[in-house]
Amino acid sequence: MKLSTKIRLFSSLFMLVLVLLVNTAIYYLFYNMSLNAEKAELTDQTNEITEALNESPNIAKSDLLKAYLPTDGMVRIIGKDGEFLIPTLTKDQEFTELPFTFSKKQTAGVIELSNQADFLTISKPIIWENGEVATLQVYKQLVAHSESMETLFYVLAVASVIVLIPTIIAGTFLSRFILKPIKSLTGTMKENITDAKWKKINLENRSRDELYEMEETFNVMIEYLKDNFERQETFVSDASHELKTPISIVKSYAQLLKRRGQDNPELLNESVQAVDSEADRMQKLVEQMLLLAKNQENETYSKLDIIQLTRETVDQFKGAYDRELTFEAEAEKIMVNGNHDQLQQVFYILIDNALKYSDEAVNVYVLRRQSEVQVKVQDYGQGIPQEEAEKIFDRFYRMDKSRSRDLGGTGLGLAIAKAIMEKHKGQLTVSSESGNGSIFSITLSTID
Repeated sequence: MKLSTKIRLFSSLFMLVLVLLVNTAIYYLFYNMSLNAEKAELTDQTNEITEALNESPNIAKSDLLKAYLPTDGMVRIIGKDGEFLIPTLTKDQEFTELPFTFSKKQTAGVIELSNQADFLTISKPIIWENGEVATLQVYKQLVAHSESMETLFYVLAVASVIVLIPTIIAGTFLSRFILKPIKSLTGTMKENITDAKWKKINLENRSRDELYEMEETFNVMIEYLKDNFERQETFVSDASHELKTPISIVKSYAQLLKRRGQDNPELLNESVQAVDSEADRMQKLVEQMLLLAKNQENETYSKLDIIQLTRETVDQFKGAYDRELTFEAEAEKIMVNGNHDQLQQVFYILIDNALKYSDEAVNVYVLRRQSEVQVKVQDYGQGIPQEEAEKIFDRFYRMDKSRSRDLGGTGLGLAIAKAIMEKHKGQLTVSSESGNGSIFSITLSTID
């Protein structure tokens, strides 16, 4: 069952039940009020008959009772043995078949008939001529009452229909109002699936209700998916491109070895070195791509001394490179919350880049800035043009691709460092001028 049908059905059934309850209450309230009015009127009439019998003992009872005979009714005097003390007084002989009873107390009741209007009866004890207690029973057919109730029934039925028709119409408009944005959302989803588009929903001239929030969330999700999909495509494309070159080189040297390598030792050595170099390049590229892919995984964070970690990294580079590498810190210990291996990877990347792209000294500083710590890596190399300063953090981006390839660069190092710093809620920035070297700075919050 469609949602629109459910909305119309629910609203219609709800209104139908509500109307039936209200109309039923109105019907029975009016029924009781009308019946009580008839009962009070017949009770007064019965009391008048009793007073007349008591005040006029010398007048013939039959003649006296005829004067008080209801138009649509009947009068009976019933003895204690159940016999009629006078003939039944009525204008319609069919009424004589109605039941009767002897009673020593005043009672009222309704005799329900299936083929005609009901009868209201009032029974009241009186003292008869012989001094015995008899029952005066007055009957009245509720013709006016029945006609009024029948009229009320039809009026309420028509009113119910009149109320239900607008309810159904309103339910239809309500379902259309609610389902229109849902249908638009569904259609956009299907279009995005079948046509591979990144279509968003138009939110102009829309009331800011829950449906608006749903559509706005959908647009944000589409933008997020589009961005991630494009990043994935770019990543795969760039990775394929980067792997294509070393693979081509390895394949070329393999074919060269196959043709002439056995008879040329120099060519053999050159080919082996080239294959080994390109294999190292591919291994490094794959490792860095895996590191980027694992960037979203949960890592263990702990309290660590950023100065000690930076000094250890600098010492490792001093032992491996015959280069001037200095380290300065403004304090003996500065504690941060982070992952030891990931932060060390950032320092490796920054120092390694500084050594690659600079032939002069590389300086590493650790500075305390109130509730933050800054680690700066300064080199005196070629520098970075201002227009390319933001691009260097993109995956696979290299300013001088030929020189970067000669130096073994993949264009992933700074992207990895940026991702790690974002995960640590820190910052990685660069300050540089073309020809005047560069300063890469990371900023982290300190802890006590």
